[in-house]
Amino acid sequence: MNTSIRDIDERTNLAGNSMFELLLFRLGEAPGTERRELFGINVFKVREILVMPEITAMVNMPPTVMGVANIRGQMIPVINLPAVVGCKPTKGLGILLVTEFARTTQAFAVEEVNEIVRLEWKHVLSAEGSGGGLVTSIARLDGAAENTRLAQVLDVEQILRDVMPQEPKASASNHDMAPVRLPPGTVVLAADDSAVARMMVEQGLQAMGVPYIMTKTGKEAWDMLESIAAKAAAEGKTAHDKVAVVLTDLEMPVMDGFTLTRNIKQDPRFNTIPVIIHSSLTGTANEGHVKSVGADAYIAKFVAEELGTTIRQVLAR
Repeated sequence: MNTSIRDIDERTNLAGNSMFELLLFRLGEAPGTERRELFGINVFKVREILVMPEITAMVNMPPTVMGVANIRGQMIPVINLPAVVGCKPTKGLGILLVTEFARTTQAFAVEEVNEIVRLEWKHVLSAEGSGGGLVTSIARLDGAAENTRLAQVLDVEQILRDVMPQEPKASASNHDMAPVRLPPGTVVLAADDSAVARMMVEQGLQAMGVPYIMTKTGKEAWDMLESIAAKAAAEGKTAHDKVAVVLTDLEMPVMDGFTLTRNIKQDPRFNTIPVIIHSSLTGTANEGHVKSVGADAYIAKFVAEELGTTIRQVLAR
């Protein structure tokens, strides 16, 4: 087995233990301060890290898009990440992070890359309402240590939507979507930590005529399931009589989608409820691990028609 395959396999196995790897980088001085804060992105999203190549400026590009870079024969848009978040580089933009995210490939110019750290998801805390909508969570890099270093995990979905509004593709309009019929009295329980992803999922489900409950983390979804199960038991019913499908993201603070799925499939109260993982983390390594934790389907973000088709297929089983 070559090194790259071993690395992928090892990182995939981390998810089975509620862990992941975070690539840390700096973008320069934060607005109004001289501090150079740490930022992070899941290693699984990073295809490669390069010394800044030549960038070709393109006409009519958004102001935070520097142009395109020719990376192994592929023209990839380069986003000035410090400009997006309002940081001022003091050392220039020396590094390019080439990322694969939600069916797209793009590169982010950053000041410097620092290290890769392994973290448990329980040490990643939701930052909902903070960071001007561009930060999904705060990672405690030294675990429960009192003076732990902190890193801001950026909401790449929101950044891409702000910088290049045509990507990711918007959901279909209401009259383009075929309805999805759930069993009477049931809902879809959805979980995603990104505000823009939640909005797109909600728009898609509304267009399908699907009732739903939206949550912001795997832990919130799990707590909701337990509450639903208790109420259903009081009525002489099961949780599956109330929840037709669980739709979950993978990367979420406190409890990730892998852990949520495994918990559902190992609990006799919930193990008959189908779980669809709906993630920007694409690739065969993730798809293989999704199957290992018992998910019923895996779909890359975000095409509403494909989501509707997948829900129908899962329900038909």
